[in-house]
Amino acid sequence: MYFWQKENQYSATVMGESLKKLIELISEWLTRIGITGPLGQIFHVAILMAFLMILGFFIDRVTRVVLVSIVHRLVRRTTTTFDDILLEKGVFRKIAHLVPAVVVFYMIPHVFGGIYAGVEDEAVLKIITGWIEFFRDATSVYMIIIGVMVIIAALNAANLVYNQSMDIAGRVPIKGYIQVLQFILVVIAFVWTLSIFFNFHLKGFFTGLGAFVAVLVLVFKDTLLGLVASIQLSVNKMVRIGDWVTIPSRGADGTILDITVNTVKIENFDKTITTLPTYSLVSEHVQNWRGMEESNGRRIKRFVTIDMGSVHFCTEEQLDHLEKIGLIREYIQSSRKQIKMDQAKYGADPSLPGFGSNLTNLGIFRKYLEMYLRNHPKINQEMTFLVRQLQPSEKGIPIEVYVFCTDKEWEHYENIQSDLFDHILAIMPEFDLRVFQGPSGQDMRQFAAQR
Repeated sequence: MYFWQKENQYSATVMGESLKKLIELISEWLTRIGITGPLGQIFHVAILMAFLMILGFFIDRVTRVVLVSIVHRLVRRTTTTFDDILLEKGVFRKIAHLVPAVVVFYMIPHVFGGIYAGVEDEAVLKIITGWIEFFRDATSVYMIIIGVMVIIAALNAANLVYNQSMDIAGRVPIKGYIQVLQFILVVIAFVWTLSIFFNFHLKGFFTGLGAFVAVLVLVFKDTLLGLVASIQLSVNKMVRIGDWVTIPSRGADGTILDITVNTVKIENFDKTITTLPTYSLVSEHVQNWRGMEESNGRRIKRFVTIDMGSVHFCTEEQLDHLEKIGLIREYIQSSRKQIKMDQAKYGADPSLPGFGSNLTNLGIFRKYLEMYLRNHPKINQEMTFLVRQLQPSEKGIPIEVYVFCTDKEWEHYENIQSDLFDHILAIMPEFDLRVFQGPSGQDMRQFAAQR
């Protein structure tokens, strides 16, 4: 190894003389208390290791106090938020832990470099070599772990800065990408640690890794699926944090709070939290209401069912009555004129139903609804606007209102929709129309009483 050097290399370093003096003092002390020979040499190494650990602990404490205090002062003086977030995420505190490890790692060859010169017993040399290699490897692993923790904390800080300062953060979240990068870093650190302790080359490890791909895919199935799904969600802009989504298969209906590689958190409107795998946003039916929220209206699509038995041609008296309604007065007057012209042209008998008048109470009612909605202040006149008759069934004739409300706030939207259909139900008797409704218990009792 590179730190197994001869005495002249050991003495040539900057701190070599001081360390050499320390080693000589330790040797003299061990000899003075009667610990000599192989046992003394082993004790010698153990004491030096303890010295390095104590030195590392001391440097760690000093570095944390000095570095963190200096950083605190600098952060308070700056106006940017990035350094505040780095401080909040503990990046500088973790870097302080890295300093003593680096110092100890680079002192190992200088501290132990001269030990080998006086060791003649092969067994003792083997023990000492094993101890020193383990100490060096443990220090290396500690630096790897702290380094990965620093990078992970810095990435989390970068994500927080991105979310707070970038306008596109809501549309293009990067948390999924950052978590993927963090996962890769953890895997690399894990494999690197194994290669240090078990002394194998990373190239050979990754070459043989292909034999375990099937097992890895099985174990990390959710993570891999979530990784692919998070990339698809970001690239295709399918969903983003803050979107209102409905996922019927999962019973979720609310706002997305967070999207990670593995999970998605949705706050439902009843304030419960639904957590589901990220890949379910790609593999299952998801209704995203973002388009409605970004548009100029929220759709009202509801119908009332008319009793077929109440539909008939209007009499002149009924037309005179309905003509008093301002919204449809012009429509009825122009229609009556046109009907009279048609009767004269074709010689139709006005007394016959269907020939004397082509106006039905249901048709006039539909026209009334159209005019009523055209004059409603909360209905968007530029978007789809329909008052239509659907397929009749054994339950009557459905008259559907298909319009868009300009007020998209849920509470206001529901109130407007309710007020609209309250009016529809209340005005129907003026047109001599009845709503179809299945018989209730009271209806059955009245029927039995009449019999």
